[in-house]
Amino acid sequence: MNSEINRTRTVLVQFKTDDDKTIGSPFDVPIDISADKLQLICDTFQQTEEIRQPYLFFIQDTEIKTTLSDCIDQLDDNQIQLEKCVEIVCAAQALFHVESVTRCSSSLSGHSDAIVSVAFSPDGSSLATGSGDTTVRFWDVTTETPFRQCQSHKHWVLAISWSPDSVRLASADKNGLIYIWNAKTGEQMGGCLRGHKQWINGLAWEPYHLNVECRRLASASKDTSIRIWDVILGQCIHTLSGHTQSVSSIKWGGTGLIYTGSHDRMIKVWKADNGILCRTLSGHGHWVNTLTLSTEYILRIGLYDPQNQQKLNGSSSEEIREKVQKRYEQIRLQNERLVSGSDDFTLFLWNPETGKKPICRMTGHQQLINDVKFSPDGRLIASASFDKSIKLWNGYTGKFLTSLRGHVQAVYQIAWSADNRLLVSGSSDSTLKVWNIGQAKLLYDLPGHLDEVFALDWSPDGLRVASGGKDRILKM
Repeated sequence: MNSEINRTRTVLVQFKTDDDKTIGSPFDVPIDISADKLQLICDTFQQTEEIRQPYLFFIQDTEIKTTLSDCIDQLDDNQIQLEKCVEIVCAAQALFHVESVTRCSSSLSGHSDAIVSVAFSPDGSSLATGSGDTTVRFWDVTTETPFRQCQSHKHWVLAISWSPDSVRLASADKNGLIYIWNAKTGEQMGGCLRGHKQWINGLAWEPYHLNVECRRLASASKDTSIRIWDVILGQCIHTLSGHTQSVSSIKWGGTGLIYTGSHDRMIKVWKADNGILCRTLSGHGHWVNTLTLSTEYILRIGLYDPQNQQKLNGSSSEEIREKVQKRYEQIRLQNERLVSGSDDFTLFLWNPETGKKPICRMTGHQQLINDVKFSPDGRLIASASFDKSIKLWNGYTGKFLTSLRGHVQAVYQIAWSADNRLLVSGSSDSTLKVWNIGQAKLLYDLPGHLDEVFALDWSPDGLRVASGGKDRILKM
């Protein structure tokens, strides 16, 4: 395009939200308008807002980083027709800013075997780890010191999961047993939850806005079954049968649906209240390894607000529950989206609440996919693979955006910062790497582990990353 002619032209534009709702009416802007000036126009549309909402602006998945004309120059002529109305998607950004982690502040010993799971509490105040040495350990994140060692398990602890109110931690082991721990004291709560015949691959708590008591927990096992437990009564409420091989991944959605992925290549959608199977999603040619929900971050933090770094307040538990539900609905938009990653090197993007057909099949990885995560705002998807790369995808369409390369061995796990701007990855090459997502580049290399990094987590308040692995050391 002739850029000199471009500079003097105006273009008719229409602002839209991520979920395709129009903002205001179409209006003319100079073609060389900057992203900052687009932000000012957006501010006038939202005069009722108490807080200024920052946005990123996109045309056809291409971000307007400098000016509108520079963005249009990057697009093919057949992608955009300036004679018609140009749609600009306004993607809301987090109101707070997470600083990147840059160095290791503590190396904490104590585990005598590999650390296979690491998880911060929803309020970011506590950290728990599960290990091959059969123990669960709680750590004080403020002082970065050990807090409590829990020793009821008799086999490898394979999965841990915090309740959305940060009161309880569930842990599951290779014998198929589940224990519930008091997060404040580290004491065991109630008896052991027995029922699974083989080891447990995943745990998921019922979201806070569905039940403020946070007493229901779902577990997925190699014995092909899923069980829903009442942790107060210590009883199994429902056993969900239908998978024919090991259930590898489980997620409890915000609309009362449970999603499970299995080595039988199927993803199943269940009603949590009665355990009835709603639908089966098929398409993968090999084991389903990992699942992620577009609402996962907001479900995880429960009643905690990372922006103010405190719990949501209200005059009653019902008022708080309504606030939590409102936050969930803002992220969910029309439907909760699900992504599955498989040994067949592909990912599928699904609309599992309403249909069996995938939105799209996402190809490009050269080896099996270990981990997949939606960004906290649901706008992006990151996937990690044995092919040493991390790939980024559009969270609504599944369109491939870019690859992040830097690891020299398999990438095992990834975690997003709370503001959607950074991603951390842990690898078989013994390093963690922090990536700037906006610029799709490596920001920091974090060496220090002596062996493979199996587990990592970025705290929901954005302040810390914790990692553990084969060297038995927890690093903060």
